[in-house]
Amino acid sequence: MDHKTPSFPTRIALALSALFRVLFDPQFASAVERIRRGGVPISAETVQAGAEKPAPPPPLLKEAGPDAALQLLGLLQQEGRFIDFIEEDVAGYADAEIGAAARLVHDGCRRVLREHLTIEPVREETEGSRVTLERGFDATSVRVTGNVVGEPPFHGVVTHRGWRAGGVRLPKLAVGHDVTVLASAEVEL
Repeated sequence: MDHKTPSFPTRIALALSALFRVLFDPQFASAVERIRRGGVPISAETVQAGAEKPAPPPPLLKEAGPDAALQLLGLLQQEGRFIDFIEEDVAGYADAEIGAAARLVHDGCRRVLREHLTIEPVREETEGSRVTLERGFDATSVRVTGNVVGEPPFHGVVTHRGWRAGGVRLPKLAVGHDVTVLASAEVEL
């Protein structure tokens, strides 16, 4: 198989789409974390009695366009100064100063998410509730953790309800709008 190195713009688009998928897809985030640690992603279906089964064929992948991710990132910057906060070296600041800045970033980013996304819990049960996952449960919306042995049904406790986007309402973009400009430079005269 020919493994061509992606171009710099392709890597930027990949990084941004991965960022948002990691934020909104806990199972994907778990797989990324395992890969980051040098392992191979393992789903609940590939674990039996503590041993790995042969990996299923890789899923068919589709190219994700970067426009919506870049647009959302631009909105987070505009309202919450998200990029400014993340790019700032906070090592020299006191915890109180970081906390005050985080409150402003949190308020602005929360406003953007509520205006442009409908975010709903994946599970309706409260965290700490006991649940049973029957055979055939949706492994893309529920990540099984802990001592995963055998086949479903699995009995456990909801440690995180999960989040899913129930709706997306991003503003329409003008033709020719450069979504890679996340925040315009400012020049005071």
